[in-house]
Amino acid sequence: MKLEELRDLYIEELRDLYSAENQLVKALPKMAKAATNEELAEGFEEHLEQTKGHVNRLKQIFDRLGKKPTGKVCKAMEGLVAEAKEALEEDMTPEVLDAALIASAQRVEHYEMAGYGTVRSFAKLLKEREAMALLQQTLDEEAATDKKLTKLAVSTINIDAAHEDDEEMDDE
Repeated sequence: MKLEELRDLYIEELRDLYSAENQLVKALPKMAKAATNEELAEGFEEHLEQTKGHVNRLKQIFDRLGKKPTGKVCKAMEGLVAEAKEALEEDMTPEVLDAALIASAQRVEHYEMAGYGTVRSFAKLLKEREAMALLQQTLDEEAATDKKLTKLAVSTINIDAAHEDDEEMDDE
């Protein structure tokens, strides 16, 4: 597809995000199931519900544009999900696994924040005010999720994983 105008790029970027969000809808339940920290598992489940809302917001934008949301596969999200899946297959202590899950989740959140920030800026330039508000709402939720993950990592999970390392050194 030839992209001749900013609107064309905007639609392609929205399709990329739609694909990314749908991939996450499939990945988050697996991450929640793998998490050993209850708060982390609950956070993944909560973000799954938010992600379903993100998909619905994108559908609303596409309905207003009179375009279909499908037709593009987000290869970046495929890679991020594949990396998270690899982490699940590694031989790790539960504490280290939770730290790895947060690391994977934060890479996803940062990718999404970059994408949503971009399309929100495009929507502003294209005078798509309703879309801009919906995209900002999603961007705010992604940023809040990232902050929650950071707080959980630095207050509990990474500390538990570090103590696991201390215990292994004591055994030697």
